[in-house]
Amino acid sequence: MKKKTKKKIKRFILLLVFFAVVFFFSFFFDKNLFNNLKDTVVKEVNSVKEEVKSKVKEIEKYTKGKEEVPLTEADKIELTNDLMVFFLDVGQADSILIKSQDEYMLIDAGNNADGKKLVSYFNSLGITKFKYVFGTHAHEDHIGGLDDVIKNFKIDKFYMPDAPSTTTTYVEVLNALEKKNIKYSIPKIGSKLTFGDSNLEVIYVGDDNREDLNDTSIVLKLTYKNISFLFTGDLTSNVEREIVSKNIKSTVLKVGHHGSKYSSSAVFLNQVDPKYAVISCGKNNEYGHPHSVVVNKLEKLGATVFRTDLLGTVVALSDGDKIEFKYVNTDTDGDSNEKI
Repeated sequence: MKKKTKKKIKRFILLLVFFAVVFFFSFFFDKNLFNNLKDTVVKEVNSVKEEVKSKVKEIEKYTKGKEEVPLTEADKIELTNDLMVFFLDVGQADSILIKSQDEYMLIDAGNNADGKKLVSYFNSLGITKFKYVFGTHAHEDHIGGLDDVIKNFKIDKFYMPDAPSTTTTYVEVLNALEKKNIKYSIPKIGSKLTFGDSNLEVIYVGDDNREDLNDTSIVLKLTYKNISFLFTGDLTSNVEREIVSKNIKSTVLKVGHHGSKYSSSAVFLNQVDPKYAVISCGKNNEYGHPHSVVVNKLEKLGATVFRTDLLGTVVALSDGDKIEFKYVNTDTDGDSNEKI
């Protein structure tokens, strides 16, 4: 049983003991007073019981009947020499931190309100420089925190698609780049980059000829020996059809557009054929993400689905042959109300 669940059970037992003491003293003092206390304690006990039950059900969803699923809870993530991919909990947004050897890469930085929290978490990991930073497309829930990242870290190479926006958020990113004298580059489809002991390939990038900014999303494939990851931004099924002929088969899929039904077409998912899929979305978000039709498609393919709204930050660790997942609270969700 996980540490956090044990703590909740201990809390539940202490509340029961307190309830027993209250009940005993109610025979000797003002019964109304202690009846009120009793009612309060009972409510609290029931609340804790439901919380524990909910957490147990949540974990069972990933483990029941799937003993091979390598998922564990962690109080803190320690950096290792393995490839590490952090699907950060930034609410209804995207941010992915990747470590390969001693190099770091960032794909998106959540909402505006997530920026300072991300900076704080990166500092806690001892990060001082990013080899690559990608803003997949110009929506606030992907580039909102990038200005904070630009201001606080050295960046060797910064990439965004050739699809500008007139939003304040986009302008803030450009201003931050200018102040640090960083020129952003437009990645070329098919280009390959070295990253630690991994290989990074640009599968797709759109431009301002696309009507939907989501379809300008930079799509990247990261390969480390026999393990691969596909990062899709908010790409919709309109463009998914254009890249199914490419080498997109991957071990892990970052599900497009927070699990929206307008992404993750059947033909696309069949070509990726992921063993694991990660959905980044906010708890009880107003869009209903992830849509059940997408989750059902993934499960029908046999993929194990991990969700940041249920687990918090999901971290994949791989030695290039095996892969395991941990989930942890990184306190990186700024809980922004400005969601796109």
